[in-house]
Amino acid sequence: MNARRAEFIAGQVTRDVLRKLPDNLREEAEACVIEFDLVSECIADDPELDPDLLGLFEGCSRLDGTPETPQDLPRIRLFLDNLWAEAEGDVNVFREELRITLLHELGHYLGLDEEQVAALGLA
Repeated sequence: MNARRAEFIAGQVTRDVLRKLPDNLREEAEACVIEFDLVSECIADDPELDPDLLGLFEGCSRLDGTPETPQDLPRIRLFLDNLWAEAEGDVNVFREELRITLLHELGHYLGLDEEQVAALGLA
């Protein structure tokens, strides 16, 4: 799948996920930037980045308080190349992997750790 098509689908899935959140969570999520990246391109800038990542939450969670620097601003990165590979070329599986990964990373933004996110079925 080409990057433009993957970004289009990711945008659709993201809007759908955010629209379906309860109002209070949707309002919280608006403060978190959601980016679509290719891990294959990001590794050049950050060699410590795990090449198998599907998504990544960075910055302050909502429990951490107000970010003090631009680096602390909350953001979620969805790695479309890895998500596509995980889906093995199936567009419907790609959509589902995007949905689950976005919800997983939103859980981290909301202050949940890996164990708590997994308990919600988002691991």
